[in-house]
Amino acid sequence: MTETSADHNDGDDATDEDGTLYERLGGRDAIASVVEDFYDRMLDDERVADFFEDVDMARQRAHQTQFLSSVTGGPVEYSGADMREAHEGMGITDEDYDIVGGHLDASLADAGVADTDREAVIAEVEALRDPIVGR
Repeated sequence: MTETSADHNDGDDATDEDGTLYERLGGRDAIASVVEDFYDRMLDDERVADFFEDVDMARQRAHQTQFLSSVTGGPVEYSGADMREAHEGMGITDEDYDIVGGHLDASLADAGVADTDREAVIAEVEALRDPIVGR
């Protein structure tokens, strides 16, 4: 996938007078920290942990950090697989997607991310629901 934040929104959500969402989140290191916590939560949750059974988690965490950095307006272009292709055949349901979104929101909240910025990140992720659940 070569989508950037511009592919997901018109830029209004990614920037404001206080800089990009990426900057407000604290940049790459802060996003990487959120991603670490997020995957710890996912792997501890028996409802979704099986999705990561044969996954190189170091690589997965790096890809997710790159992805979130990209969609939040950071100076990076996501170079991972197309979302539909990457999740094809995994059997991800809307319920699974909601669980994942809940873990991401909780990780952002625990990192002290403001409500409006958390909502903006979740909106970016929510925009990918259909290809990830196979619609």
